Amino acid sequence: MRKLLRILPWMLLPAAMAAGLVHAPALVRFVLAGAALIPVAALLGEATEQLSARLGPVAAGLLNATCGNAAELIIAVLALRRGLVEVVQASISGSIIGNLLLVLGLALVIGGARHKVQRFSPLAAESQLGSLALAVFALLLPAVFFHLARLSHREDLTVPLSLVVAAVLLAVYAAALVFSLRTHKHLLGGGHQAEAPRWSSRRAVWTLVAAGAATGVVSEILVGSVEEVGHSLSLGPVFMGVVVVAVLGNAAEHAAAIMFAWRNDMDSAISICFASSLQVALFVTPALVLLSFPLGNPMTLVFSGIEVIAVAVAVGLTGLVTLNGESNWLEGVQLLALYVILAVCLALLPPTEALLPL
Repeated sequence: MRKLLRILPWMLLPAAMAAGLVHAPALVRFVLAGAALIPVAALLGEATEQLSARLGPVAAGLLNATCGNAAELIIAVLALRRGLVEVVQASISGSIIGNLLLVLGLALVIGGARHKVQRFSPLAAESQLGSLALAVFALLLPAVFFHLARLSHREDLTVPLSLVVAAVLLAVYAAALVFSLRTHKHLLGGGHQAEAPRWSSRRAVWTLVAAGAATGVVSEILVGSVEEVGHSLSLGPVFMGVVVVAVLGNAAEHAAAIMFAWRNDMDSAISICFASSLQVALFVTPALVLLSFPLGNPMTLVFSGIEVIAVAVAVGLTGLVTLNGESNWLEGVQLLALYVILAVCLALLPPTEALLPL
């Protein structure tokens, strides 16, 4: 029975590929591809961790920057190639919101159900919340700038502004890597050197390549059906990106954070949620802005008003919950409640209004 349960998730991969080849109904392709992405993303994350354990802290950090959110990057690049800019922007904001509210909320509830009070380093949380606050301003200011520039009929200025802000965010992410993995790594528990690798370097590299290729195939099927599914269910691109695509793109990290919380290792659980959000905000987002131009579908940092507000309130509530260095299950319920409220707002908001900038 256990062997069947281990094999069953991998049967979804050929099923999703077959559905894509025969062009099955969009909902069937979407469900199979989304389900197949979960074990593939988990394998991708495991290969990345095993390879990182054999490298120095800085090299490991750079590897995680490119591979830690590989599934989400691949989905986003394929969506950009198809011109689904709104879905990509929504998946970016949704990934940040999902990690901070859904994943951390579930981790606090599940961990708090087993342990009355769970403690973690408030200094580690504070250092990462500062960068997340910067990400909020990086989304807010271009939206405000676009509104003011539109009054002067100079909306074209948002493109150079987005490129400059993207370059600044990448520089900040590089500085954050140095801070967390070298100069102040004691704040985060020593980074990638905590566990000895179980795989050889060759196995890790080939697994990384194979999992990346499988992620690309499954993501192509997922992206190819997301627009049809949204139309058939009367759900706009913002809801599909924020609630659906973002959750699937970070499936492996979700499971890991909840597992660490159950084991009362809240430092690791919170680090996963915050580090993934930081990667999306400071690395994935500016990288996609720069990549969108050669792909022929330019993406700016002008996000919709509801997305900017949602990210801001998610960072704000998460900061209030984590800055004291202690957590309990009720705080997890509060985070989950805000996530549900935001999801319902996006589901009920007409698609055209959801895309409006500030």
